Parts: sequence; C-alpha cells; structure tokens
Amino acid sequence: MSLGRLLYLPPGSVLMSKNVMSASIVAGLLFLWLGSGLWVERPSGPAPVTVVESGPVQQPAIATLSKVRVQLTKAEPRNQSVVLRGRTEAKRIVDATAEISGQVVRRSVERGEQVSRGQLLCEIAIDDRAMAVEEAQAALNKAEIEHEGSLRLAAQGLLSEVAIAASAARQEAAEAQLERQTLNLARTQITAPFDGVVEDFHLDEGDYAMPGDACATVIDLDPMLVTAQVTEEQVEHLRLGSIVQGSTRMGRSLEGALSFIGNQSDPVTRTYAVEITVDNRDYRLRSGLTVSLRVMLDEIQAHYITPSLLTLNEQGDMGVRLIDTSNRVVFSAIEIVEDGPDGMWVSGLPDSAALITVGQEYVTVGTTVDPVYVNSAGDQVVTR
Repeated sequence: MSLGRLLYLPPGSVLMSKNVMSASIVAGLLFLWLGSGLWVERPSGPAPVTVVESGPVQQPAIATLSKVRVQLTKAEPRNQSVVLRGRTEAKRIVDATAEISGQVVRRSVERGEQVSRGQLLCEIAIDDRAMAVEEAQAALNKAEIEHEGSLRLAAQGLLSEVAIAASAARQEAAEAQLERQTLNLARTQITAPFDGVVEDFHLDEGDYAMPGDACATVIDLDPMLVTAQVTEEQVEHLRLGSIVQGSTRMGRSLEGALSFIGNQSDPVTRTYAVEITVDNRDYRLRSGLTVSLRVMLDEIQAHYITPSLLTLNEQGDMGVRLIDTSNRVVFSAIEIVEDGPDGMWVSGLPDSAALITVGQEYVTVGTTVDPVYVNSAGDQVVTR
C-alpha cells in the first residue's frame, strides 16, 4: 500500500475527528478545574489577624450605680392599739313580773320614763289580803299570850316540857303565817328591780295578772356595755382594764375600760367576745348603737410611712426596702401598728432608718445603690 493511499481520508471522517477533539479538550479542562482543589495546600494554623494601630487601647466602661431616693426617718413613741367594731348593749334587761294573781288597778309610769329601784310600776288589787294580815296578827297575839302563860305554869312545876314545846311551836307558826300574809300584801305592788328606763309595758289597768306575767320591761343603761368580737391575733394583745376610746356612727365620743375578755371562741366565726364598760349616767347612749373602738395597749417605738412603700420578699413577708451604712439594699419586715388617713405607723424598723421612697421596685436586696437623700416635706435634696 502506498503512503498516499494511507493518508487519504474521506471528507466526512475529517469533520467527525474535529468534533471529537473539541469535546475531549473541553472535558479535560473541566476535569482539571474540578481537581484543582485536591492539590491546593491549606494553612494549618489560625488565620492571621490584621492589627490596626488607632491610638491607645480603650478600657471597658464601669457599670453605673442605680440612683434611688431615700428618706431618713426616726422612730417615735406610739401607743399600740387594736381597732374594733362593736355595739352598745344594756347591762341588764329585766321583766318585772307579778308574783300573785289579781286585777291590775294602777300603772304609775309610762314607757321611756326613768325609774329608781323600788319605784312602783304596776299595782294589783289588794282584795282580802289586808284582812288576812290582820287575822294573822291576831293569831300571833293569841299564840304569844298562850306561850307566856305556859312558861309561868312551867316555872311553878304545873306544866310538862311537852306542853311548853307545843306552845312555842304554835307561836312560831303564827309568826310565819303573819309574815306570809304580809309578803302577799306587798306583792300587790310590782316595783322596779334597779335604776333604769321603762322600755315597754305588758299589763294595763283592768288586765288580770297571773303569777309570772310581765308588767313592764326595765333596762339598765348605766353603766353601758359595748360588746365586740376579736380575732385570735388580737385577743393576745388585750388586757383587762385597758383604756378604750371610741365613737358612735353619729360622732358621739365615749371612753371606758375593758371589763371582760372571752375564753371560749365562737364555733362559727372563731372569734372571742369582749366587753367594755362605759359610764352613762346621763343616759345619752342608747342600746344597740354601732361603735368604732380603739383599745389602747403598751407604748412602742414606731415609724410613720406611706402605704406605697410596702413590698413583699420572696417568703411573702410584708416589709420595706432601706439601705444600710454601706448603701446596700436590705429588706426589713414590719408590723402595722395603726392606720392613719395619709399613712400608717409600723414597727420592726431600727430607731433610725433610711427608707427607699422612689426606685425600690427597680433594685434588689444586696445590691449597692447611689442614694439621693430627701426630706419628707417637699422632696428637697438634703445632706446626710
């Protein structure tokens, strides 16, 4: 075969060879680009940091302290008291009743009238009771004469001891009969058992009274009692004889002494009954009035604060936040001694306390604060 024949190719085969070569070149380049990452050497250490010199190094800012408004208060002597709500009550209410039967012939007083002990209220017909007294008196006179004669005969030895004893018994029986009839005659008059006021009448002239029928109701208003109920916590602070001040709903003031403290609680309310004795010689206080009371107790040291300063700690105790000598926030539990129109008296604080009045809700116990001291008059800044 000649060389010319070997190099001879048909025109179509030459075009096909060019396409295959172009594709092979593109594939090779793509393979090289994808495999280039396998031969690139990556750095083994940390990336270099570029340092830019821009003057002196800045130090971190120091945290500023929270500002709070603080008021200095000093403890003052204050009488501890217990506030109660009670009502006036008559010391005694008695129905003057008939002890014998008979027609009511007289009623000597009217409702609402003041009466004295022994004063006549109702009178029952005497009937034959006066004659019964005279008859008993005559029987007694006879028995006394007979007994005196028996004693003279006995002195002469003419009468036995049995006869003398019988004579003495008849005399004693006559005396008892006279006393009985005298009492029945006195019972025709129904009188007031004590000084007081006639509140009501139950019998009128012409009514027939039986033993036990009430003629009139008499109430004792002097002294007046004020009754109230106290809780378990309050009763522990009360003492007999403590001074009690109060006023009625209409503003009438009163003062008395604690005269009774109950020892048995009410099974429903679990409260204890107390009584205060109040002088009422002028009868100005009526029974059944609503009274606000304040029982004065021992003197204690207390601070006057506003209710807005009260807060609770994690245990649920009520108290206030204040600062110590190192300006650290501390919590102090308090006990309310007395409520006032604009504030309250509390105990449990030191004699001199620095109360946080503004900002206490934004600080926690133990943190240091920057206090701004003010007075209580006009919130003016003062020096400590």
